[in-house]
Parts: sequence; C-alpha cells; structure tokens
Amino acid sequence: MINKIDTGIKSSFRDPSGFTFVYNGLIYRQVNLIYKQHYDYLMSSGLYKALSNSGLLIPHSENNLIVNEPDNCYKTIQPESVPFISYPYEWSFSQLKHAALTTLEIQRTALNFGMTLKDASAYNIQFRNGKPIFIDTLSFEIYKEGSPWVAYKQFCQHFLAPLGLMSYTDIRLNQLLRIYIDGIPLDLADKLLPFRAYFRFSLLAHIYLHAKSQKHFGNKEVDINKHKISRLSLLGLIDNLMCAVKGLNWKPKGTEWADYYENSNYSEEAMEYKKQILTNFLDKINPKSVWDFGANRGMFSRIASNRGLMTISFDADNAAVERNYLECVEKSETNILPLLLDLTNPTSAVGWDNEERMSLRERGPADVVMALALVHHLAISNNMPFKKLAEFFSKYGNWLIIEFIPKNDSNAKWLLKTREDIFSDYTETNFREEFNKFFQIVESVKIKDSERIVYLMKNRGIK
Repeated sequence: MINKIDTGIKSSFRDPSGFTFVYNGLIYRQVNLIYKQHYDYLMSSGLYKALSNSGLLIPHSENNLIVNEPDNCYKTIQPESVPFISYPYEWSFSQLKHAALTTLEIQRTALNFGMTLKDASAYNIQFRNGKPIFIDTLSFEIYKEGSPWVAYKQFCQHFLAPLGLMSYTDIRLNQLLRIYIDGIPLDLADKLLPFRAYFRFSLLAHIYLHAKSQKHFGNKEVDINKHKISRLSLLGLIDNLMCAVKGLNWKPKGTEWADYYENSNYSEEAMEYKKQILTNFLDKINPKSVWDFGANRGMFSRIASNRGLMTISFDADNAAVERNYLECVEKSETNILPLLLDLTNPTSAVGWDNEERMSLRERGPADVVMALALVHHLAISNNMPFKKLAEFFSKYGNWLIIEFIPKNDSNAKWLLKTREDIFSDYTETNFREEFNKFFQIVESVKIKDSERIVYLMKNRGIK
C-alpha cells in the first residue's frame, strides 16, 4: 500500500466513486467499492472498448496500487496521459461545440450498451491529439429503464447555454464559465438570450422552459417515479440536443486580430527570415513543449508543432483562436492546441478553496515560451514595464524566444497614435537590461528588411 503520494488532483474530491492522484509523476485513479458494479459493467458490456477504440474515451490500464484506504479500494486504474489540461472558458466556440457533441455521442452510445452518463460536465472533456476526448471513466452508471437523464440539466448549463449565448448574444460570454464553474444558470441564460433565439424551438425547450420548470419546482419535492421516460424517448432527447448544438454557429470575422497576417507590416522576405530564425532557435534548444503567447492564428505555433513539439497556441482574440482551431481540424493537426488567454488577466485557480481548477502557472512551465510581435502591445497598450514582463515570462518558461519591436516600427507608431508617449523606458537598451535580470541572453538576430530583433534567452532559474 502507498502511504504517500505526490499530490491529489483537487478537482476529484466531489466524486464518491473514486479519486485521482499522482504517484511518481504519473496519474492514477482509485475506483472505490461503491462503484464496483458500474465499473464491472462498463468493462464487461463492451462499452469501454467501443468508446476507447473510437477515440471518445481515454484508455486506461489496471494495476495493483492502493492508496491510503485499502478497505474502500476496488481497483486502481492508470489512464493514458493528456499533454495539457485546458478548461471550457479557454476554448473557442467550435471547441466547446465539438466537446458538446462528443458528450452527446457518448451518452447515445452508452444507452445502446445499457449505461448512461451521470455527469455531463464540460470539465470531463479534454483535447488530445487535436480532438475532444472524455476523461472521466467513473461517470458511467447502469441505466434503469424509465429513468430520466440525470445529467440533462448539467449538459444545458455547461454546453447549450454558453453556446447559445456565444452564438446569439456575444462571443465573449463564454467567460461566464470562469465565474459559474458549475455551468451558467439557465435563468441567467434565459435573460441574456435575445428574443430571436427562441424562434429555434430547441433553445426554447431546453433553456427557457427548463429555466421556468426549475423556478416552479425549485422548492417542491418531485417524485421521479411519476415522471418516467422510456429509453426511446431518452434517445429522442439526445438527438434533439444534438440538433440544437449543431444548429448553433458563429463566424470568426470582424476583429483586428483575425486578419492580422493580411495587414502585417512584414515584407515577404522579412516574414520568411523570421520563420527561419525561429526554426534555428528551436533546433538549438530542442524543446519538448512550447507555449506561444499572442499566437494569433498560429502561424509560428505551426513551425513548432510541425516539428513534433506539443504546442499550446494562446491568444486573447476569440476570432483568431477559432480560426486557428478550425485550421487544426481541417488539416488534422495533432500537436497544436489553440486556447483563449488574456495575458493581462491569465487563468487563475478557481473553485472550492481555489483548488478545483488550476491556474495557468500551475500547468507550466513550458520548455520554451514564444512571445513574437507581442511586447509592444503589452508595454504600450497595457502599460506593462519591461521589468514586469521579464519577471512574468520567467515564471512560465525555461527558455524564451521573444521579439523586440522598436518605437520607430509602424505598428508601435500606430499604438502611440491616439495617446501621449509616456514610455521613455521603451528602448532596446532598457529591454535588454530588465530581461537580463531574469534571463541569460543567448543570441539575438535582427530580422531582414525590418528593425525588429528576435532574442533567444535562457531562464536564470534553471540549470
């Protein structure tokens, strides 16, 4: 029996069926005795094999590890790893939509094998090899004829409500999921959706009527035995939800950053030379993981991902991240994960005791952080001193590939066009001095046909 583990996974404490822990750097999951019957049925019915073979459910192996509670342990399983844990408030519209459809496809398949999902949380989905995959093996339970889908409300709160708001009201409302980590309340979604949204009967039924039903029955006891639903009707509900999700769309257009490359001030020669600089730097340090901050649609992220490097492609613009993700889907790119991230307000730890969902920093550091065509936006648009930027990047990467854009660059001039130039410290000399406190400057290369300079730096905090 293992008496000491590296750490528990804080988000698993709510599930009486089992818990997740880390031992020797590997993730395991204890299956408690209370879940024995459901686990055995999952494995013997053919459902586990069907879902894992189709890439819908994370595969696992069984082993003999026992942690702390041998009298309560039925089995311990070791799921295959997910390179990077992301959260629904970091996903683009289509990522959330594809996660929703994956959840519904799993529920429909489960019903065909005599099981059902007791949880339909968006946090049960992660992106692996470019596709959404279900990671909560203990979310399945044996289906009882006539039983309603207990996860129906949760699905609407975690998927349908935010997708509806993003599609009909404002794409930025996905950030409500950072506040409501148990899903957007349906009565709130009902108030925020415009009247025209309810011309779609599916949204009317699943959000408006669902919200009204919750309000009516909220303080009343409901005998579920009097409200039985046949398996056929349940499959009809799943099909209806699928139609509702598929009918929600959002087109990524109309933002400055979605069309950034078309409006870039790089000449063709300068752009190609910048790509070569990045390639040379990556060859020199040979990293395994890359975080690309301010990645836009992922042009430079792909230089890393196409080399087999696991690349997280961050940007604050919904349209840019959406286009990046859709390109990944179209090209079947498996080493790149586009995510939403505002560097001035990076993902924080949230949930119970601020420990259920990890902050961005807790998920690092990456082998290398890239910050290309980014520093002038943070320094000029957001008043971030170089000292703060250097300290920030030192917490997220062992190596840093960063681009310095001087004030005489046309993009920097554009940022200063409508405000007073109070940035006397915005010089290359000061940039080098401040970053040198946290990084060793290994190399710097000026981009041809440009005044911009790309630096390769090594974090002084690593050996």
